[in-house]
Amino acid sequence: MNIFDFFRERKKETSASIAKERLQIIVAHERGQRSTPDYLPDLQKELVEVIRKYVNIDSDQVQVILEDQGNCSILELNVTLPDR
Repeated sequence: MNIFDFFRERKKETSASIAKERLQIIVAHERGQRSTPDYLPDLQKELVEVIRKYVNIDSDQVQVILEDQGNCSILELNVTLPDR
């Protein structure tokens, strides 16, 4: 199979099959985002506000990760602090 065969096969797909493929990608993306709780963005915002009381940081210097491990969840907070 050469590179031109790839493009010829791609043209043979119908618009319905392309739409179906795109919809599957969108649904998979939505399912992936649904696993994060709704309160996580608000929690990150509040944490940044608390840290700002003591250290001058930007909101992009804080990363909040929620990880599920079996029957418990782990909340990881990474803050990049400026040099003194």
